[in-house]
Amino acid sequence: MRVVSADEIDSVLTSEGLVDALQEAFAGDLVAPVRHHHEITRGAEIATLLLMPAWTGSEGGGEAHIGVKIVTVFPENATRSLPSILGSYLLMDGATGVPRAALDGARLTLWRTACASALAARHLAREDARVMTMVGAGALAPFLIRAHMSQRPIDEVRLWNHRSGKARDLAAALRDQGLPVTAVDDLEAAVRGSDLVSCATLAEKPIVSGAWLREGAHLDLVGAFNLRMREADDEALRRSRIFVDTPAALKEGGDVALGIASGVIGAGDVQADLHQLCRGERAGRGSYGEITLFKSVGAAIEDLAAAALAYRRLG
Repeated sequence: MRVVSADEIDSVLTSEGLVDALQEAFAGDLVAPVRHHHEITRGAEIATLLLMPAWTGSEGGGEAHIGVKIVTVFPENATRSLPSILGSYLLMDGATGVPRAALDGARLTLWRTACASALAARHLAREDARVMTMVGAGALAPFLIRAHMSQRPIDEVRLWNHRSGKARDLAAALRDQGLPVTAVDDLEAAVRGSDLVSCATLAEKPIVSGAWLREGAHLDLVGAFNLRMREADDEALRRSRIFVDTPAALKEGGDVALGIASGVIGAGDVQADLHQLCRGERAGRGSYGEITLFKSVGAAIEDLAAAALAYRRLG
């Protein structure tokens, strides 16, 4: 069995290639049972253990795979100089069950999460979207910026973080890599002037107001992975046509699930999930001026597609 490091994953995956693989996966015959979600109390800290299985369906073409991701989320790890999200992915032969590879789960998660958002933007963001605001300067931010830039002609990225120094440091590092990123202090002004707003934070209270979203904007909500967290306010839900990665987002994670629970929106206000968008069963953006919102909670299908692509490209 091959052990695949984060650096090896980075060496073979591209945003464009993974977005295409995710499009094919959501349109195809992959099976993903409901993930196991367990909370673990460690003093004042509440950690999360996730078990996410998936496999190629019997009608799927090409090579068959089985996979499972084991993930831990420890929100206070930043104070320990550790990533908040850690994990491993086990990829197995779908015909025999023989283990093929153990991949770095944290890096795989960054790639697939960012590219799932970019896949949604392929269907939902305006084709001429040029200005992006990235809310949050954590590990996901560079991946989200690159993934969204792979799908839309973005030539200006405004980066905001609640710790402004971290935003400035990351913006400088990304500019050195040739990305058009500038740190900003005024989040409202940044959002009001953006075509695409992507949020990847651990916020427990809304930090993006729906009143700030201009006509035609697309709002991408990646953080808020439990019901105690929130990135966008009720007005953002009311003003937007809402889309999710999977139906689990109606009950899991913040934002959409909390809006449904409080009665601000109903489950029927969710227009489609990625399966329906990728299969052409539901339409994405309906008009140039409408505001769209995408909420992701993560899907095992994404992990399997990313792991299989990386393994195949590694040879």
